[in-house]
Amino acid sequence: MKMLTAVGTAAVAAAAGVAAWFFGGFYSVAGTAGDPDIVKWALIQVRTASINRHATQSPPADFSAEGRRPAGARAFAEFGCANCHGAPGVTWAKFSEGLRPDPPDLKEAVGDRSAPQLFWVIKNGINMTGMPSFGLAGAKDDDIWSIVAFLKFLPTVSEAEYQVWTAPAPTEDQSPAVVPKSANE
Repeated sequence: MKMLTAVGTAAVAAAAGVAAWFFGGFYSVAGTAGDPDIVKWALIQVRTASINRHATQSPPADFSAEGRRPAGARAFAEFGCANCHGAPGVTWAKFSEGLRPDPPDLKEAVGDRSAPQLFWVIKNGINMTGMPSFGLAGAKDDDIWSIVAFLKFLPTVSEAEYQVWTAPAPTEDQSPAVVPKSANE
């Protein structure tokens, strides 16, 4: 019985110490301060478990259609994803250097994530990371699935492909340039 009392007392004291550290302002929430390893570990574990539990939506039947990749690249560019994550031939925006945790390099991260996981993260965002909910920002599910299709292909996308896929479409008033004939012809 004395052992249980000692363990209980130690647990209450540890919980009080952790609460004092967080709620007493000793834990710095500054973007310039790194998180202690235990906090990083806990946030990663909670994030991973949450994504695994909630990422249940299956991709649409046409998920692998070839047109999804260019459409996804356009949506990726239009929604500003390259600002934080970069893209082939596009460097990350300067402000992304101040985000904590750092935005992942998607060429490296997408191989470890399933399409439903990527969809869930893009649609819902992730608290305390700077990753917004693009569902709340107005992205339609079809656009998000196109982004996911692009991301799953991202490690092999060349800079030239990305530029072609994200180039603005010509408008009706933009006609091909007419080259005048020279006087010698």
